[in-house]
Amino acid sequence: MSKDLDEGFQDILAELDREEARVKIRMEMRRFGKPTTVIEGLKMSERDMHELCSKMKRSLATGGTVKDGTMILQGDHRESAAKMLVQQGFSEGSIEVL
Repeated sequence: MSKDLDEGFQDILAELDREEARVKIRMEMRRFGKPTTVIEGLKMSERDMHELCSKMKRSLATGGTVKDGTMILQGDHRESAAKMLVQQGFSEGSIEVL
């Protein structure tokens, strides 16, 4: 296959993964009683997840990281994170805010 066709195929697969993903967004209390938002279940490549995390951190004006396929944001941003994931193409029904 040509490189352009292969990249287009990968884009289609990524879009299907986004639609079928079961994303869970929850808040955890971490050290010293600090709230953190944990996002699990994102079916994305590591690079795409880091890019999404960077966009979310900039938009929410907060810190965060990606570890073991889980995105962790500083502070309680459950509702805002859910809205941003919908804007990124995830279906609203597949996002569970706990």
